[in-house]
Amino acid sequence: MPIIVNLDVMMARRKIKMKDLADAIGISQTNLSLLKNSHVRGIRFNTLEKLCEVLDCQPGDLLEYIEDKS
Repeated sequence: MPIIVNLDVMMARRKIKMKDLADAIGISQTNLSLLKNSHVRGIRFNTLEKLCEVLDCQPGDLLEYIEDKS
């Protein structure tokens, strides 16, 4: 998959636990885990906005495009 989710990296940098982040942005831990492990097809802009607000980052800090060479 050419889009990489770096949520775990930002969570580690901000020293925030999955439960605390899920509570802060208002989604379930299950859905946050699915997002963190790139098992989703999309993300709502309001969820991305809340993630950026709580983690004090930009969308580009959370999402990265890697060109598929195959």
